[in-house]
Amino acid sequence: MVNFEYLVPTKVVFGKDTELRVGALAKEAGASRVLVHFGGSSAKRSGLLGRVEQSLSEAGVEYVELGGVVPNPRLSLAKEGVELAKKESVDFVLAVGGGSVIDSAKAIAYGMANDFALEDLFLGREKTDKIAPLGAIVTLAGAGSETSNSAVLDIDTLEGPVLKRSYNHECSRPIFAIMNPELTYTLSPYQTAAPGADIMMHTMERYFTQERDTDLTDAIAEGLLRVVKDAVVKAIHEPSNYGARANLLWAGSLSHCGLTGAGCVSDFACHAIEHELGALYDVAHGAGLTAIWGSWARYVIDAGPERFAKFGVNVFGVADDPENPRAVGIAGIEAWEAWCREIGMPTSLSELGVDPAAEQIRTMAAGAVEARGGDHAGSFVKLREADIEAILESAR
Repeated sequence: MVNFEYLVPTKVVFGKDTELRVGALAKEAGASRVLVHFGGSSAKRSGLLGRVEQSLSEAGVEYVELGGVVPNPRLSLAKEGVELAKKESVDFVLAVGGGSVIDSAKAIAYGMANDFALEDLFLGREKTDKIAPLGAIVTLAGAGSETSNSAVLDIDTLEGPVLKRSYNHECSRPIFAIMNPELTYTLSPYQTAAPGADIMMHTMERYFTQERDTDLTDAIAEGLLRVVKDAVVKAIHEPSNYGARANLLWAGSLSHCGLTGAGCVSDFACHAIEHELGALYDVAHGAGLTAIWGSWARYVIDAGPERFAKFGVNVFGVADDPENPRAVGIAGIEAWEAWCREIGMPTSLSELGVDPAAEQIRTMAAGAVEARGGDHAGSFVKLREADIEAILESAR
């Protein structure tokens, strides 16, 4: 087990009708004028935005709105948000939505507190520990951005191809996160499955480590994976099942706050690859991850077959065979892929609906390595560009 620091300062307010407390929570955080940031018309149509803004008004907190966030959020909208926030003397950002909205809100908050161009932050040209205060009302269980230190955006304001890049710093964890499972009842099966897969992947990217003596962290991760595996299926078939929705919403936060990787060296190679895939094809993040994970797993399994066997046995209940951990690991990979198909997620690029040319595969491989700032991506196996090309080719 490696040394680690664990800090999650976000106040989680979980349960029914908790969005009605947003005014008091924002005022408690020192807000006087809030930028309410959201996605499409559903936030207004459902009445959620009205309830939120009424709560703010009753607490004496003024607000302005900025909607328009899309999946794979654009930096260009965040830059508009910075301009609006400065023009309107905003001192707090409130995200109302899923991970894309929260990540966009984080970018706006960074822009409010710093003078450099936002793209320079996400391209690694600048660093900062300054951010305007922000909170979140979570309407989609998956990304975990409400308690994470990460923000991922598509950089679409520069000449050339769209780039998906992240910036990670502890300062970006929201002050509070309001989480009402009932707000996720209206999600479609796809909107339930893809983020559910993302929850699994946030945990699996940490679980597949070469570190030893991580039994407690492993047990936490395995328990979360088992619960999410079952809850996604249940929520798809019973959209208003409060228990399933609650477990998914809470698991999304726990999967990406650092808990499930404490003491481990995380991998995140699949995320690096999927970010390039998402930038090129604008696919749903969770679906992009499931399309490539099996190919990654088969490519690296020989570097730690016992780890894959443990995953198969403890998460998916495959039969153990201590004499042949590789075969057990392969069975675990196949069980994962069967689960993906059960919830309607792709397990190959063709099922995802994309067919990259050889040049696009080379570009994605180079981008995955470049985004990690070195000569490789991942840690379970350090993947060079040729390795990533091979994984993408096998994922066809």
